[in-house]
Parts: sequence; structure tokens; C-alpha cells
Amino acid sequence: MPVVVLAVLPTSWVASLPRGLTDMRSPVPTGWAAAGRGAGEQNADAGKGGCGAARRRLALRAVDLVAPEAWVLDDTGHVKDGDASPGVARQYTGTAGKVANCQIAVSVHAVTDTCSAALNWRLFLPDSWDDALAEDEGQAERIAERRRRCAIPEQVRHRPKWQLALDMLDELAAWALVPPLVVADAGYGEATALRLGLTARGIPYVVSVKGATTAYPSDAEPQTPPYAGTGRRPVAKYRTPRSTLREPALAAGRGALRRVRWRRGEGLAGPGRRQGRIRPAAPRSAAPPPTQPSRNADQRLSHLAARFCRIPVAPP
Repeated sequence: MPVVVLAVLPTSWVASLPRGLTDMRSPVPTGWAAAGRGAGEQNADAGKGGCGAARRRLALRAVDLVAPEAWVLDDTGHVKDGDASPGVARQYTGTAGKVANCQIAVSVHAVTDTCSAALNWRLFLPDSWDDALAEDEGQAERIAERRRRCAIPEQVRHRPKWQLALDMLDELAAWALVPPLVVADAGYGEATALRLGLTARGIPYVVSVKGATTAYPSDAEPQTPPYAGTGRRPVAKYRTPRSTLREPALAAGRGALRRVRWRRGEGLAGPGRRQGRIRPAAPRSAAPPPTQPSRNADQRLSHLAARFCRIPVAPP
């Protein structure tokens, strides 16, 4: 089955990217750090002291040292035995490859082909840790007591992982850190609100999505029928039917597919090697990032695409 990847890049960068730009799998974060005793301290605002100021200095230093080619949105599970740790619940974690009793940390990592450094992180609180979402008063009281034991501040509530990712990107932007490119797997790419949020922020991205996801053609535009003069005024709607992303990939035929390979670890061969057949996704225009990319951004993006697509790139 084809792997479908959505890409939204500024038009000024499109010329430097090979047409085979597809799956941008970057080094996977292997762990996460938690500063402070409570979940609230992990989410501390950098402008309010606490560990926030230290996280800001660490993020600035990491970007300076790593010179990232992309930022990765991902989450990491920390398997637990008990139920006293903040945010612990039975939930899926890729760390265990199954539903397990664990905590989940959502993170933003600066990455290259050879290294990865955490820039920001958030502890994910499941809805079972939010007393405002409880089904009855008894459950709400039990949740509130757990929150008090873990010193979770009142304002820290359940937020979807994609929303935590946008929150972290906004915080990093406040620290004058802007990603050259954001990449994510389908766990985040499937969230339409995340993709819209990235577009609204002028952040270029490459994300994986499921083949069953539906979308309109890139040239489709909402149309408003003429007003008949009576009743409610018509609203703009898409007249073009939607299709799954799998359908155009299959309709393009084998000639439009490219075989790409990516790997985990250092070796090019072995059990960690992955490969698949994909159809390149056409880039769309987007607003430029809030700040200009560095002078070598186009060259880095071009070679980043080449490494993952295994196709040659003309020298700049």
C-alpha cells in the first residue's frame, strides 16, 4: 500500500527540493527529561522563572550546536507500574508497542541525520486526569485528589497531543526559534487542526497521513451559489467531491511511484531497515516563515530530501 505524505512548503523553497520529496523520517527521540517535581513545573512559562528560563537557554544552545535540518514532533512513553505518577494511564505508547500503563511526553526535537536534541517537551495529561471532564461528582473528587497529590496546577488541563505540539512551537517562537521544517508521523499528521495551525504560522511541514484520509484536489475552491433573493443566503461549499489519498496514489500507476528507504540506527543493512513504495506529494504554496531561513537553508533542505529519497541533487 502506498505511503502518503502531505507537504506544505514556501514557494521560495520548492525549486530547491527534488520532486521525490516524500517521507522525511528523522532520528527518533529516545527519551525525555522532566524538570521539577510536578507536571506544572514541566509546563512552566519561561517568562515566569522556574525551569522555563533554563529550558530556554538549553533550547537556544541546542539549536546553535545542532544546526537542525528539521524539527520533529513526536511523543515518548515511560512505562510505569503504579498509578501515582502525574499523567499515568493505560494508553498506547510506541516505546512498548502496545497499550500499557505509562506516562506520555510530547516533544519537539531538533534533528539532523546524525543527532537529535530536545528543544521543548510537555507531559500529556489524559482526560482521566482532568476533573472538569469527569462523568460524575465522585469521579471528579477522586481525580482532583490525584491532581493535588501530584501538585498539578489548576490551569493545567487535558489537551490533545497536537495542541501541545503547537503550544511548544509557539513558546519556541517566543524564544526567537523558528523551525526550518517540521516533520511528523501520522499520529500528528492525521490531525487536520495541526496542519492548519502550521500553515497559519507560516511553518513548512512534511507529515505522514493514512491512505484512508479524504481530501479535496489541490485546485479545488469553495464556491458560493447565487442568492435567489429569498430564504437564507447560500454559503460557500466545495463542489468537487472528496477522495481518499490512497485513490490518486493508486490511479497514478506504478510509473509514478518511487521506492524509498529509511533506516533506524547506524547501519544501512539489517533488521532496522525499512522500505516502501510511495507517490510524491505535490508541494503547495504557503506564507513564508516569520523569520528568514539561514543562508544555507535551501541547500540543507535539498540534501535532506535527497538522503531520504536516495536521488541525486544538483549542486547549488
